[in-house]
Amino acid sequence: MRWIRLFFRIFGWLLTPFLAWAASFFGAVAGALLAIKLDDPVRGLVVTAVCGGLAGVAALIGWLHYLRRSPEVREVLAVTEDGTPDTTEFTGVPDVPEELTEAEPSQPS
Repeated sequence: MRWIRLFFRIFGWLLTPFLAWAASFFGAVAGALLAIKLDDPVRGLVVTAVCGGLAGVAALIGWLHYLRRSPEVREVLAVTEDGTPDTTEFTGVPDVPEELTEAEPSQPS
């Protein structure tokens, strides 16, 4: 069971870059379909690259917006709000309640 959890955790970590890559690929395909109508091949390549880049950035912004709004998805995929892996489980540092971290240190007398 631990291996399955680790597999899904790694999948969650790789989901953000994979989503951006896939969106840029399909954006580039759409750009190539638009570029067919152009006579200049250099402009066609530029249109393809721009469409791929815009689609990748738009998908990444949308995905990160979704991650920020959904703590359940972040917990399941083990990522933080910005899509980076949440490795607090692997550091070995126990969770400390916020009440203890915000308390003023005692003054020596």
